[in-house]
Amino acid sequence: MIAITKKAAGLLAAGVALAMPAAAELSAADLAKLGTTLTPLGGEKAGNAAGTIPAWDGGITKPVAGYKPGGHFVDPFPTDKPLLTIDGKNADQYKDKIPAGAYAMLKKYPAYKMVVYPTHRTASAPEGHYKETKDCAAKAKLSAGGNGVVGCVGGVPFPIPKDGNEAIWNSTLRYRGDTFAMHWSQAAVTRTGDYALVKFEYEYDFQYGNLSKPVATREPNKVLNYLQSTTAPARLAGQILLVHETVDQNAQPRSAWTYNPGQRRVRLAPNVAYDNPGTAADGLRTNDDFGMFNGATDRYNWKLVGKKEMYIPYNSYKLSDPKLTYADILKPGHINQDLARYELHRVWVVEATLKAGTSHIYSKRVFYLDEDSWLAVASDKYDGRNELWRYAEFHSENWYNIPTIFGTIEVHNDLQSGRYIAMGLRSEEKLIYEPIKRTQADYTPANLRGTGTR
Repeated sequence: MIAITKKAAGLLAAGVALAMPAAAELSAADLAKLGTTLTPLGGEKAGNAAGTIPAWDGGITKPVAGYKPGGHFVDPFPTDKPLLTIDGKNADQYKDKIPAGAYAMLKKYPAYKMVVYPTHRTASAPEGHYKETKDCAAKAKLSAGGNGVVGCVGGVPFPIPKDGNEAIWNSTLRYRGDTFAMHWSQAAVTRTGDYALVKFEYEYDFQYGNLSKPVATREPNKVLNYLQSTTAPARLAGQILLVHETVDQNAQPRSAWTYNPGQRRVRLAPNVAYDNPGTAADGLRTNDDFGMFNGATDRYNWKLVGKKEMYIPYNSYKLSDPKLTYADILKPGHINQDLARYELHRVWVVEATLKAGTSHIYSKRVFYLDEDSWLAVASDKYDGRNELWRYAEFHSENWYNIPTIFGTIEVHNDLQSGRYIAMGLRSEEKLIYEPIKRTQADYTPANLRGTGTR
């Protein structure tokens, strides 16, 4: 038998502690709050004391009159009138209720403004997602080092978060639908307002939380299969990206492959992660900027700053109105803020600071997570000098045919270069959302070659 000293035994025990998942700490009393004093996803059901944030009453749970399946989403609030407008002249008055990036945009661009409307807590999700959240919350744990979640196959894992890592995983694993296709465009806009559209077809095949699949048939440790096909311009058409995203990234990191139609080859793409440039983004966003944040959390320390009332983009149906052209939306410096809608909501504020010994182009990121949906609605991003560099907004709306909170336009503004990238442009698209049927075989590297066209 090999003797182990007390010191070695202590080090061994510490190593084991680091390797084991972090224990869940949600009590029975906390679980009982879900669906009673709290929403089923952990938001505060009650409105605020001032009456400027109403109580949550379940959100929008059925399609609005005039909506046609697969088409554009009809605005439920077409007659709402603005309550106030925040611009560069009065920005100081509202500085404590807007993200640092929004304040910087207001000060930088004379035409930039935030038009604030009455607050509607429209966020909703299927009952099955609420049930899975309550089941998951009783047993969810962060994996070793916080780089993943174990113990759940669906639901928001930490509806009453104890730290920032739990909160960001709630955002990553929020419900967005089951298996579906959509079309949208993106534009990297120059300082003078010029741009060239890049058009995409997407397929999302969620495994985690897929309510159309019995739990036993969901792929284990899989968030989703993700397929991105570029359809325009001609020089990029036919390029395909396939991603297998995992729930516990310690056990199995993300896998990605690309298909190049010119070479007719499928290649592993380990660079589709972290701060590598996003597809056709002109260097204006990173891979882990997509959807505001995605992928591994292991390069940052995550701090839960707390919850506060803030003016955030919400119920942004105007930005996807089919009467609009993309030229109506895309303007020099920033999108057309006459079309953007802001409301007062409570958000969780999460601060991510770069870990020593790791690398990323952002030294710090601050995320603002909607309490009702866990969607990251805004993000401040700082450079290596700890100076504010980029500001992102996710202009959301309730996709009430599902229902879920999804996006209209996701905008990443570069405050230093004066450029921005707008993703999720849909006003000129025909197919907004289409449920599809797929099998696991449809999302294999071997299948990419047959899917691609030249």
